[in-house]
Amino acid sequence: MPELKIIGLFIITALAEIIGCYLPYLWLREDKTVWLLVPAAVSLAVFAWLLSLHPTAAGRVYAAYGGVYIFMAILWLWAVDGIRPSTWDFVGSGVALLGMAIIMFAPRGA
Repeated sequence: MPELKIIGLFIITALAEIIGCYLPYLWLREDKTVWLLVPAAVSLAVFAWLLSLHPTAAGRVYAAYGGVYIFMAILWLWAVDGIRPSTWDFVGSGVALLGMAIIMFAPRGA
């Protein structure tokens, strides 16, 4: 699977997970409608399905995905919560993405 396709799949997967967790948060903390749990459940099901589309071992995918999730959560903090990330947020996200790249794209013996 080409690198850009893997990264794109990880980004979409992270959005599905974040949305699936953010909607219950709105219900629990912001007094929004309980009906937000329906799209949240769908979003989390899509998240699980998207993780299954990677052609490598599940443990490796889950480990690498964490780096992309961190990056996307920091972007969510900025875009949705309206809080500008600190320099350290960006540095940490960069380190997490580097870890993802090492895990997913390192040469492997047969």
